Amino acid sequence: MRKTHAKPPLRSLQVFEAAARCGNFTAAGEELGITQSGVSRQISDLEATLGIKLFTRKGAQVSATSAGQRLAEQLAQALTQIRSAVDEATGSDKVVTLSMLPSVATRWFAPRLGRFMAAHPEIDLRITASRHLVDFAAEGIDAAIRYSQSPSPDLTTTKLADEKICPVCTPGYAQQLGLTEPDDLSGATLLHGDIPENWEAWFHAAGCTKPPQSGPRLADDTAILQAALDHQGVALGRSWLVADDIAHGRLIAPFETHLKASHSYWFVYPKSREPTEAILSVQAWAIEMFEVGDQDGSETETT
Repeated sequence: MRKTHAKPPLRSLQVFEAAARCGNFTAAGEELGITQSGVSRQISDLEATLGIKLFTRKGAQVSATSAGQRLAEQLAQALTQIRSAVDEATGSDKVVTLSMLPSVATRWFAPRLGRFMAAHPEIDLRITASRHLVDFAAEGIDAAIRYSQSPSPDLTTTKLADEKICPVCTPGYAQQLGLTEPDDLSGATLLHGDIPENWEAWFHAAGCTKPPQSGPRLADDTAILQAALDHQGVALGRSWLVADDIAHGRLIAPFETHLKASHSYWFVYPKSREPTEAILSVQAWAIEMFEVGDQDGSETETT
């Protein structure tokens, strides 16, 4: 290729940086809102303008050449600075869109919303509740509290807490059925969810000889716990989601046997974007809330 002295458009440099980071023209196009062919055309024009080869192509996958890799690294830093400058100028660096499961948003975050607002009145926090793993770039998500075994390696992660699982019900329901031993659950309505830790595993851990009874199945933890609060049966409660209800006497954990959850809570955000001070403040607040949870009844252990 013959090198020229023309200056490449900023847009083509942005497209190139996204393609180098994603390793795929289609993924880069989805992030930027353009077609795969549009990305390919921008890259070809940029290579012609610079007079160097930026990518080696193998099917749908692409990898940056040594020259392309050096350029991509410098562009990533420059684009981060540009975004930070724009955010600061417009005040959007104070906006944080945080994703979490609906059950976590309802049962854990909502009761603590006032504490967050008092601690960080300068941050415009926006919560999105979703059961699917969000696409940070496509959905405009800055960070997330995820309930996961191991978050994706393309995310910066901070572990917030582990969790335990145990049966919970209202005090009145426990008294009505005389729940003093695990085998007493043979006369109870067992509420089934979709978490890996199920009633069969709990009965085994409790050393029960009777198999668990069939019962209604509800896919969402919020619905399951609401049914328990309405005296409809006994639920397997996730410790962080039932802690406030136990602390205020709305629910009890009548047995000591518990299961260790296979999932944990994590605060995550994309490695590809430098976090703003507001995102780091939200992260620090979440860490603090989990660490001091026992002061407000939000204990990890509910046994």
